[in-house]
Amino acid sequence: MSEVFRNWAGNQSVTPAEVRTPSSAEEVARAVREAAASGRRVRMVGTGHSFTGVALTDGLLLRPHALTGIRETGDGWVTAAAGTPLSVLNEELHRMGLALANMGDITAQTLAGAIQTGTHGTGRDVGGLADQVTGLELVLADGEVVTVSRGGTGKIRDGVSEQDLFDAARVGLGALGVVTAVTFRVEPSFLLRSTRQPMPLTEILDSLDAITSDNEHLDFFWLPHTDTCLTKRNNRSQGPADPPSAFRHWLDNTFLENTLFGALCGVGGRFPGAIPRLNAISAAALSASTHTDTSYKIFTSVRDVRFLEMEYAVPRELLGQALRETRDLVERRDWKITFPIEVRVTPASDAWLSTAYGRETAYVACHIYRPTPNPAYFEGVEEIMTRLGGRPHWGKLHTRDAGYLATVYPRFGDFRTLRDRLDPDRVFANDYLDTVLG
Repeated sequence: MSEVFRNWAGNQSVTPAEVRTPSSAEEVARAVREAAASGRRVRMVGTGHSFTGVALTDGLLLRPHALTGIRETGDGWVTAAAGTPLSVLNEELHRMGLALANMGDITAQTLAGAIQTGTHGTGRDVGGLADQVTGLELVLADGEVVTVSRGGTGKIRDGVSEQDLFDAARVGLGALGVVTAVTFRVEPSFLLRSTRQPMPLTEILDSLDAITSDNEHLDFFWLPHTDTCLTKRNNRSQGPADPPSAFRHWLDNTFLENTLFGALCGVGGRFPGAIPRLNAISAAALSASTHTDTSYKIFTSVRDVRFLEMEYAVPRELLGQALRETRDLVERRDWKITFPIEVRVTPASDAWLSTAYGRETAYVACHIYRPTPNPAYFEGVEEIMTRLGGRPHWGKLHTRDAGYLATVYPRFGDFRTLRDRLDPDRVFANDYLDTVLG
């Protein structure tokens, strides 16, 4: 019986015709050539942390579990196999006295899965993972293994330059090739001072420019049905390290943010009318705290409560309008929303399909408890975000197609032209790519 692949949230699944676990670029290349010859499509999955069907295939599904580990290091760079989980990369880098400059909060993702879907953290000066990539090794649709790097002057083939493929493939959705290795820019390990503080949403809306410009990494969560946000300000520190105690770490990251929050979501799922009161209790329980620790320990967090998510990237200058309209919509429609809305920011990116391409960007992420989906909530917020020129996260739920996406990505047509040249037979296609790329 064929193996069933399911994502973390449980909203996407597929039974492919065949599953393989290659351990080298050469084995990936062989699998791609054999699949193409038999008329099968190919996708490499990650760890299933996308909410969309971006990784699914009914043909040959490649698992990344044997493509792991750091391959090579140099002055300010590290090359790792594409299936390496971010958690493993963080630990290996730390042992070498190195670190990524910025990252998101989920570490279960593989390196390739994270960059191909445009995973990002929050940063005033440093962008998402794709912006820290300096090189990629890919297997193309004809089985050729190529390496591209930032500033590369080579030509992959007629009409395809190394630089164009690098800029397109960093957030490539797996449509241009199977990524088998990633080279990141790294730097010496550093400490971050993390300050958590409750603030009224109205106060944040009145001081967005100041609060974003004054902090290297700003992340805040608004609790619907309240005026309360939890702000997280992370800034570099000379030390000394002052990590939370084991008990405080368990209390904040395991009990409060997962165990207790999961229980409140369960109660809210059974009794929706209680959600505003539950959120008010949660808001009242928030407290300020400050500690200093190794950067990746500050950047990352644990997410055990299963949810569905939609996230849109809007021009940074429109963040205040996006939040006000979202707040007013929730109140007007009287939806009962348990999960907080998360807000982050990044500088402009030069990766063609990065959600931050060409503009300073703010992200508005809406979540719903997995057992109680609310499509109308996502649809209503999506209408606001698209009216503001928003770009949906490639790995999170949305309803946009190629017609819309071509209007918000200046290099969208160039990406599709490059895809036509590299994969004219659509070896790497699937239903999701047919929708978003046409």
